[in-house]
Amino acid sequence: MRFMVLIKATPETEAGVLPSERLLTEMGAFNEKLVNAGVLLAGEGLLDSSKGARVKFSASGTTVVDGPFTETKELIAGFWMLDVKSRDEAVEWVRQVPNPDGQESEIEIRQVFEAADFGDNLTPELLEAEGNLRRRAAEQRK
Repeated sequence: MRFMVLIKATPETEAGVLPSERLLTEMGAFNEKLVNAGVLLAGEGLLDSSKGARVKFSASGTTVVDGPFTETKELIAGFWMLDVKSRDEAVEWVRQVPNPDGQESEIEIRQVFEAADFGDNLTPELLEAEGNLRRRAAEQRK
């Protein structure tokens, strides 16, 4: 099962405050534990929302809104993609995330859709096409 672990932004991350050397060191060690356990698929930090944009869709078209965005509690500062056996295992990994400064923060865990979750709507033809796209994308990254 794949889970996206979403690290919520804080006023500090939105202000562009960089993580301390201590936090970077502890996060590096944590990431190494994830890799050694074979559960880490990806993980990155995100720049503050002032460097981002949102694209809004409506019947009349699209609108681009440049950051920064005001609702810090709704923003993401980083993520991990984990491949674990259960939601409980994902929770146990997230409970180990370093917090050396003791700052209040929040991390959200969301399960990623798998092909079987789409039921009959994901026809064999759509499944094959999606698999081909994933393979092509992986080849392009090499």
